[in-house]
Amino acid sequence: MHADGNWQEVEGVLSKDMATVGEYLQTLKLKLSATKTVLAAFHLNNKEAKRELKVRYNNETVLFCSEPKYLGATLDRSLTYRRHLEPLRKKLASRVPLMRRLAGSGCIAGATTLRIATLALLHLTAEYYAPVWRPIAHTRLIDPAINDALLIVTGCLRPTPADNLPILAGIQPAELRRNGAILSLGRRTMQPVHLLHSEFTRPSSVNARRLKSETPICTSRTITHQFI
Repeated sequence: MHADGNWQEVEGVLSKDMATVGEYLQTLKLKLSATKTVLAAFHLNNKEAKRELKVRYNNETVLFCSEPKYLGATLDRSLTYRRHLEPLRKKLASRVPLMRRLAGSGCIAGATTLRIATLALLHLTAEYYAPVWRPIAHTRLIDPAINDALLIVTGCLRPTPADNLPILAGIQPAELRRNGAILSLGRRTMQPVHLLHSEFTRPSSVNARRLKSETPICTSRTITHQFI
């Protein structure tokens, strides 16, 4: 939720929403897990960076978390996704030595095997959640590890221009693969049966207020060019 400074109003609205959720769950004979429920605030007001919202549910205060995890992705207050991409960078870097050992003299690994290993160990891991964080500047954090793996696949020396490595390895450049992930999501959401179809197609979703750091996927040039 985007706040304009009236935090008390935001807390009141969220408390009512939590009560509504609780009533709905009761009709399904379900119970909200308080230990797995956290509250977070996303905004660009640095003066209020340490503010913790106080929302009540069943006479208990919902736990506030400044950097919650959702479906394996770490979210930060201004949605820069640096907290998500930094650990991802370290994970990818830790897999480059595996590629190096696989390509060592003690193993029988040809170019095809190294290429498949790179796709499985680095590219697929690096593309998780890509449609969300691709427009963010911190994306550059994960590309060096991918380039190191491509050096191993191609057998090239480090001075080789990075733009040439995907071509020599026979693998799409990382940016094109991330764009492909966005197109894949776009194709699915264009289907009327998709849960997000109405959000992606209604005009108000494009002009809705949002953080300056975030560009809606539905206005991405990649998807726009594909579906015009």
